Amino acid sequence: MATLELDLIDETERLPEKEQQLVADILEFAARYLKLDPGTEMSVTFMDNAGIREINREYRSKDAATDVISFALEELGEDEMPIIFEEDQLPRNLGDIIISTERANEQAKEYGHSFDRELGFLAVHGLLHLLGYDHMEKADEEKNVWFAKRSVGCLWPQTIGNINVVAVISRLLNMLFVVLRPR
Repeated sequence: MATLELDLIDETERLPEKEQQLVADILEFAARYLKLDPGTEMSVTFMDNAGIREINREYRSKDAATDVISFALEELGEDEMPIIFEEDQLPRNLGDIIISTERANEQAKEYGHSFDRELGFLAVHGLLHLLGYDHMEKADEEKNVWFAKRSVGCLWPQTIGNINVVAVISRLLNMLFVVLRPR
């Protein structure tokens, strides 16, 4: 059984099935590594810079295109009350990830790697945000880099398509200086 129940939505209508499947495979790998419960739900929407700019402006008050935005359903906003369910009533729904394929392509060229690698990187970046991982302050950098290297270093190298997933996750964790916020 798959760990993730994943909805992929291509609003660009231009992202080949191969790349969509790559994202699904990478997210499934990350979900298993992170030991998410089977049946955990989430969605990924692919759009262009204009579409993600509109969402960024509306929800984050930033009038600019970005590479990835995550909307975590488990994260409470100001003055929101938690919704409590019986443990086995409903599957866990992490939320939604939105990726600009246009920005992913620009960044792949900028960083000198493949579009597939950038797309996979952004998908895992979004997943980690849905799970409560966040960008950290410089003061926490050293201890969180150690955590990132230690947690990812225990895996054997594994590739999906032509992407070394462990390297992508490791790079992501090192770049974000992540820490899991207590729930």
